[in-house]
Amino acid sequence: MAQPLRVLFAGSPDIAVPALKAVVAAAQLVGVLTNPESQKGRGGGDATGTPVARATALLPGPAVPVLAFEHLGPQSREAVLALAPDLLVSFAYGRIFGPKFLALFPYGGLNVHPSLLPRWRGPTPIPAAILHRDAESGVSVQRIAVAADLGAADLGAADLGAADLGAAPPGSGIDSGDILAFERIPLGGRETCASLSETASEVGARLLAKVLADLAAGRELARPQEGEVTSSRLLHKDDGLIDWSAGVLDIDAMVRAYDPWPGAFTWLRGQRLAILEALAMPGATWPVAAGLEPAAAGPEPAAAGLKPVAAGLKPAAAGPGLQPRPGTILGLDKSCGLVVQGTDGLMALRRLQLQQRKALAWKEFANGVRDLPGTAFSPGPEPRA
Repeated sequence: MAQPLRVLFAGSPDIAVPALKAVVAAAQLVGVLTNPESQKGRGGGDATGTPVARATALLPGPAVPVLAFEHLGPQSREAVLALAPDLLVSFAYGRIFGPKFLALFPYGGLNVHPSLLPRWRGPTPIPAAILHRDAESGVSVQRIAVAADLGAADLGAADLGAADLGAAPPGSGIDSGDILAFERIPLGGRETCASLSETASEVGARLLAKVLADLAAGRELARPQEGEVTSSRLLHKDDGLIDWSAGVLDIDAMVRAYDPWPGAFTWLRGQRLAILEALAMPGATWPVAAGLEPAAAGPEPAAAGLKPVAAGLKPAAAGPGLQPRPGTILGLDKSCGLVVQGTDGLMALRRLQLQQRKALAWKEFANGVRDLPGTAFSPGPEPRA
């Protein structure tokens, strides 16, 4: 087409900001659709817009209209229609687009989804890939499928940063649209949701720029999704509670997948303790004669094996031949951290944060909390005597 595509961009969290900038470079941005501003702070605080809204305000040139509706009903459709957009581009917007809304766009809609579709459709593809210890993740640019009119329902999710919230339950057709472009991202086993989100945001922006250029030139190479369909689910605040009876690799994946939200946590002497960084040591046993550290990184560094180091361990008090139950602090290792008994190995906790206190490396934490060896974490706050 002779004129640049007129694009309405829909997005909210940080992961979508590079894609917003890609639209500005490759098309004509006529408006931005984002979530309503949220109130922060205990007393209501100052109202702050989403990261996408703030980034829009900093764009060079004339001010770009920013639309923020609680629901995508008749009022929102009228506002969008007034902008005369050709194309909808969405990345982590957080609401479902019904057919009446999609009908406003002569060129339809595109969605940037941080997974290799059809694997991990739904609202939290990045945490899901880490939790399941996938060997690779990726980013897909897809056509937005016209599903049953779900009324542009608000999915009720928190701002997950890495999550593509424009998803619906399996069978709704959402996230099922044809693929226009994709790129694989190999996973080494140490990614967090935060770090993988940053990578996916840059990959998504690059793919989107290419797709927009193809559409402007009249080229569209779409293919149906192929392979097994898997779905991610919405996360909740309490999902981060660690079950110490799980395998150590699963706990390690959980700590990484839930960084930064909802965060992995346990309970120590009645206080909530956030586990910000940890290392799994599968197959390791207690007691040992020397400290432990991971061997040279392989496909999954946490599972690659162990090698001895010179530093000793301060052991927990335990009788001969007795293995403390999972979740018991065994000792302090000068190389690894705070060593905890697991079901199938050991966990080393490296960065921790007690509620209402600052985050600390394990050495500082151990200096401030006495008599840790032999203490067992609990699944909830302990009743006071």
